Amino acid sequence: MSTLASHRKPRSLSGVRTASPAVGITTAALASVTLLSAQSASAAPVDPKPSMEEVQKKVDDLYRQAGSETQKYNKAKEATQKQKRGVDRVLDEVAKRADKLNEARRTLGSFAAAQYREGAVTPTAALLFADSPQAFFEQKQVTDRLTERQRGVLADYQTQQAAAAKKRTQASKDLESLNASQAALRTSKQNVQQKLGAARALLAKLTTEEKARLAALERKKEEEARRKAEAQAKVEARAKAEAERKRKEQQARTQTPSTGTGTSPGTGTGTGSGTGDIGGGTGTGTSGGSGTSGGTGASDGSYATKAAKVLAFARAQIGKPYVWGATGPSSYDCSGLTQAAWKEAGVELPRTTWEQVKAGTRVATGDLLPGDLVFFYDDISHVGIYIGDGMMIHAPKPGANVREESIYYMPIYGSIRPA
Repeated sequence: MSTLASHRKPRSLSGVRTASPAVGITTAALASVTLLSAQSASAAPVDPKPSMEEVQKKVDDLYRQAGSETQKYNKAKEATQKQKRGVDRVLDEVAKRADKLNEARRTLGSFAAAQYREGAVTPTAALLFADSPQAFFEQKQVTDRLTERQRGVLADYQTQQAAAAKKRTQASKDLESLNASQAALRTSKQNVQQKLGAARALLAKLTTEEKARLAALERKKEEEARRKAEAQAKVEARAKAEAERKRKEQQARTQTPSTGTGTSPGTGTGTGSGTGDIGGGTGTGTSGGSGTSGGTGASDGSYATKAAKVLAFARAQIGKPYVWGATGPSSYDCSGLTQAAWKEAGVELPRTTWEQVKAGTRVATGDLLPGDLVFFYDDISHVGIYIGDGMMIHAPKPGANVREESIYYMPIYGSIRPA
């Protein structure tokens, strides 16, 4: 057994030792790959795709910002036009002053030329060379009058010169102001275009399925706003019915006929008078009755008349496109539409939403009447014309047309009654 054992090939451990480094290298390589992958992932993180709700909120916010920039554009444009008219008037005045100044200058020039031609003659020499003392004194009187006229012309020249300088200074300042307004106009225009471009770019990245989901969210938003408008319509209907009921009760109380014989006392101021058998009475007298008609008075009647013209005009614009900065007649922005509609009723409104919100009596949402203006967002960047039942007519945003919509589609800032 020992001999056999001596011929047995000794077991080599080199295989085991050589295999270990191979395993270690492989493990290290895998660890390196994993580490590099982790580093790559951390170096270039992928932003999660926004939800459709987030996209909708972003697009709405961009359109709201564009609306605000549009009002800045409208304000700058109005200021530019006003300043340009002012500059034109001043330049006309400068031209007129220049003509008067040139005329005075020519007159002074003719006097100077005459003196040069005649030369300077002393009074003694003039008396010596005169035909007679009488002729000398007559000539002296003419000369004195001429000198007085020259002084007047010189004074007029100096006045015209000062006035012309003043007008030129004013024109220079007005031109500087005009240039500043034109720069603001260009900036506002660029900002509007930038906001609208960002909104369009965001929408362009959506897939067909995403656009369908966004449209569904929009319909849901519209439906929620419509339900709120319907609730408002019910409130208005109940209020109207209650007002009508009270009106009829008041009318019934004030128009109750008198009974009995003799003369009825007639305490009313109504126009109904007569004789005969009212309630069995045989006497004559004025029937009682001083009932007041329902409503809120003549002033509201006048407002209702104007509002009817406003709404008729606004309804005629439905379907026309929204174009920022437009005031009609083929397209409008929101404040351009409200301005044009109320102008139809003889009321001049300012151009921007920021000024229109100050151009009337503030009204609570629950007290709105047709024709009132409803403003939206904290920055007062949108406005619509209330038509009743929680609805309005407005020029919504780029890509949309003038339409009827619930006032609850956007957050309400406040409302006014223009006239």
